[in-house]
Amino acid sequence: MALPHDPFWPRAGDWPAFDGNADAVLLGVPAWRTSLSPTGAHATPAAVRGALSRYSATLMGPPVVDLNDVLRIADAGDIAEPDSEAGIASVIDRVRGLVPAFVIALGGDNSVTYPVAQGAGATGLITFDAHFDLRDGISNGSPVRRLVEDAPEGARIDPTRIVQIGIADFANSAAYAQRAHDWGIRVITLDEVRGRGIDEVVTEALEVAGAGSSPRIHLDVDVDVCDRSVAPGCPASVPGGLAAWELRALTRAVASDSRVVSADLVEVDATADTEDARTVRLTALCVLELLAGVASRAAA
Repeated sequence: MALPHDPFWPRAGDWPAFDGNADAVLLGVPAWRTSLSPTGAHATPAAVRGALSRYSATLMGPPVVDLNDVLRIADAGDIAEPDSEAGIASVIDRVRGLVPAFVIALGGDNSVTYPVAQGAGATGLITFDAHFDLRDGISNGSPVRRLVEDAPEGARIDPTRIVQIGIADFANSAAYAQRAHDWGIRVITLDEVRGRGIDEVVTEALEVAGAGSSPRIHLDVDVDVCDRSVAPGCPASVPGGLAAWELRALTRAVASDSRVVSADLVEVDATADTEDARTVRLTALCVLELLAGVASRAAA
């Protein structure tokens, strides 16, 4: 059904092509071929762009702010075949070419975190994820390990500058939990998030990931950290995960820090979503939360 047109109710999305001048830029990275679970995640960037038109870009404040008035937002299109070695190199090069704009990568499965973080020159990493992503090999279950071990010298991330938020019971193995511990990764479980609260968790995460000189933090938003009722289009989401409002609040809070230079939104399979597209819509709202965070920096 076509959405109504109202000149007094402008819609989000439909941003111009990137011309080298932007505060924030979207980039589609439709990876899916190395996913451990069958997925149609390559269809998700287009679906998220479509879902953005269901929302405005207006924050209620006070004061009321239209993100389009305070940010130059652009769209850099999609990377073709990002799963191949050549595709990974293309992602890295393309992200480098978008910096210093804040890069929002629309996945695609979680494998995109590996090249996007490298392209952004990340020195620290924050993940919202039910899973460690520390597996061996190359898949959507290995990007965190790959950033520690496989990235070229100078592009590897010190594991003591990695914070993983939302790690869930019954979604991981003891072996990978031990690997995270041995490497010095700061793990903030789902239970700890709820016990401590979002503000306290975000403050610690930014302190850890943003340590050192000239810090550059990449944020990996794996939507399967959410409860399956709000993220049924994520193959690995489970009952009891984060509520939609919790993910949105975490996303905006982290993006409000100027040390955060890039983010990805991953693990949504648009072809497996419910009829009301609730997972894709939540992902589109997270795009807007990222932009809201970036916009808030000038007022901070």
